Amino acid sequence: MAQSHSHIHANTPCSPQDVEAFLNEAETLVMRQGQRMTRIRRKVLRLLLESTEPAKAYDLLANLDGEGSAKPPTIYRALDFLQETGLAHKIESLNAYVACGHASHNHSAVFLICDTCHGAEELHATATNEALDAETSAAGFKMNRAVVEVRGTCRDCAA
Repeated sequence: MAQSHSHIHANTPCSPQDVEAFLNEAETLVMRQGQRMTRIRRKVLRLLLESTEPAKAYDLLANLDGEGSAKPPTIYRALDFLQETGLAHKIESLNAYVACGHASHNHSAVFLICDTCHGAEELHATATNEALDAETSAAGFKMNRAVVEVRGTCRDCAA
């Protein structure tokens, strides 16, 4: 994705600062869930953590160097797994993925997406998440997860 600005906000403030430590935490979390963090899943999570912008599946696939004959279904299975375990979110309108650094608790993601620089920032919208949970429960709906996308202009582009 071509960027016209140098400021990109990918999954902050949720992005872990220590990639290696978070990968180890993610491995423990996945094992507690009775799952396995395969080499491909770990590599895809690393690529998401290291990305400066929301990453598209084919860009991730291109960066899986050294991982054998990885094909599109491989990357999509890894991304599905990471979403199911709470380690990643998909931003539908961008058809791109970001890592989530607070996977230890289930939450809905609220993304602020800048129409100018195309950066995406995950917002800790506790009140929004609580309201969404209450509204869906009142409707008799059991929500598994939600991703809310808010389009506009980021603080840097607005300055």
